[in-house]
Amino acid sequence: MLTRLAPLAFAAVASLLGLSAAMAQSQEPIQPIVPPQQVNLGMVELGKKLYFDPRLSKSGFISCNSCHNLSMGGTDNIPTSIGDKWQQGPINAPTVLNSSLNVAQFWDGRAADLKAQAGGPIANPGEMAFSHTLAIGILESIPTYQREFKQVFGKDKIDIEQVTLAIAEFEKTLVTPNSRFDQWLLGKKDALTGDEQAGYKLFKESGCVACHNGPAVGGNSFQKMGIVQAYKATSPAEGRSAVTGKDIDRFSFKVPTLRNVELTYPYFHDGAANTLTQAVDTMGRLQLGKNFTKDENAKIVAFLKTLTGDQPSFTLPVLPPSSDATPRPSPFK
Repeated sequence: MLTRLAPLAFAAVASLLGLSAAMAQSQEPIQPIVPPQQVNLGMVELGKKLYFDPRLSKSGFISCNSCHNLSMGGTDNIPTSIGDKWQQGPINAPTVLNSSLNVAQFWDGRAADLKAQAGGPIANPGEMAFSHTLAIGILESIPTYQREFKQVFGKDKIDIEQVTLAIAEFEKTLVTPNSRFDQWLLGKKDALTGDEQAGYKLFKESGCVACHNGPAVGGNSFQKMGIVQAYKATSPAEGRSAVTGKDIDRFSFKVPTLRNVELTYPYFHDGAANTLTQAVDTMGRLQLGKNFTKDENAKIVAFLKTLTGDQPSFTLPVLPPSSDATPRPSPFK
C-alpha cells in the first residue's frame, strides 16, 4: 500500500510546489518572457532575408540590421543612428528584441504594430531613403524572391504589405527567454545573488515598477520624461505629441523595455546616458525624486543585468543574387 501511494504523494507535493511557484510568480510585477506560440515558418524565413537585405535601401548598404543589429542587443549602440549619406538620426534606435510585446512601435508610438513599423524606415529619407515602389521593383527583379513570395503568399505580384508582413513575422521570433531573472521567477531561487535580489527589491520599493513592468519590463505605456525634474534632452524629438497633437503629450515617450538592457546602451530616447549607472541615477532623480546611494545604484544595476536572456540564434540567410535586370545602387550620388 505504501509503495503504491508513494508516487501519488510525490506527485501531489510536486503539484503543490508548482502551484506555489506559479502563485508567487503571479504576484510579481514582472513576468517571464514566453516564446511566440505560433508563427508562419515560411514567412519567417522570407522576413529574415528581407531584414538583412541592404538592397531595400537607396544606397544598397543599409538594412534593418544596420540600426537593429542582432549581434548587439538588437540596436546599434550609438546615441542616434546613421542614415543615408551619413545623416544623423534624430533619436536613439530602440531594440528590436521583444518588440512584439510593445504597446506600439517607435518612441512616439506612431506605428500600431510591427507590420506598420517595418515599412517606415525603407521610405524615410533620413534612414534607408528609398521608396516602397522602388523597393518592390528591386524584389520583383530577383527571380528567387519572386518564387519565394509566391510560395509564401500565393500571389504573382509582390507588394509592400507582403514585405512588411514577412519582416514583422521574423521580428516576432526575436524574443529572449530564459534570463537568470526569469529562472528566479520560475522557482530557481539560487539563480540570483543576494545583491541582485536586493537590487530587485529596491527596484520595486522605489517605484521603478510603476512604468517598468510586465514581461518586457516596460514597453507597455507612455510616460513623460522628467516628472520630478525637467529633462534637458540632446534630441529635438518631442515624443507622443507628434502623434496626438496634444500639448499634454509633449516629452512623453514609450517606456523602453529593460530586457537585455545591459546590451542596449546608450540609454534614453536621445542616447545621453552611456552607462547603466548613469541611467539609474538620472531616472531616480528625474522620475522618482530619489538620490540612490552608490551601493543602492550598484545593486539595481546588478539586478538589471539579470534581465539578459537567450539571444536569437539562427543561421544567417544567404541573400538571393541580383539579376541583370536588378537596378544597381548609386551610394555616392
